[in-house]
Amino acid sequence: MCMKCGKPITQETVTRSSTCDYCGSDLHSCVNCTFYAPGSHYDCHESVDELVREKEKANFCGFFAIKRAPGSSGGSAGVQNEKAAKARDAFAALFG
Repeated sequence: MCMKCGKPITQETVTRSSTCDYCGSDLHSCVNCTFYAPGSHYDCHESVDELVREKEKANFCGFFAIKRAPGSSGGSAGVQNEKAAKARDAFAALFG
């Protein structure tokens, strides 16, 4: 789901230049990523080396995984990324 307009993301693969079909916002951005976690180190659950200042702009992050709405047709990769993110969140909750 696009974090700017809330519409479903229709692209199967999201690249750095992908934009939302409805509002035109950048999709390969922190706010649309599964690992985006405000309050975490650099607001990310992954161990990124550099701060991305503009969280709503396209970036080159290699950890990026599009955040899909639960039950959306994001394909098996989307489901695997969601499961991995949930597992990381549960682990982080246990160990702070």
